[in-house]
Amino acid sequence: MKANDAVRALGALAQESRLTMYRLLVKRGPEGFNPGELSERLGIPAPTLSFHLKELQRAGLVASRREGRFLRYSADFGQMRGLLDFLTENCCSLSEAARGSDCAPASPRARRKIA
Repeated sequence: MKANDAVRALGALAQESRLTMYRLLVKRGPEGFNPGELSERLGIPAPTLSFHLKELQRAGLVASRREGRFLRYSADFGQMRGLLDFLTENCCSLSEAARGSDCAPASPRARRKIA
């Protein structure tokens, strides 16, 4: 991932409604949601929801697919992994003392506490 792609993705997530929407899509997995389901779960009016989904799509964080007459939105897990890899690719590379402690992956239990 290039720096400008990371900035675009982080910028898209730097808004509370979009962050909440994205986290819900991540929780749902590849199945995703249609706009009606998202609107109902988040309490966001359809035009506002559409605006936020387009911002997340523009950043590459959300993909859509057509199912008959409807669209279904889901998190793009490849892009999400790319962003996480970009953010951590040089973790502690300048600090010999920090390696192995702060740079070690968090356990699933520790990650739940953070979220």
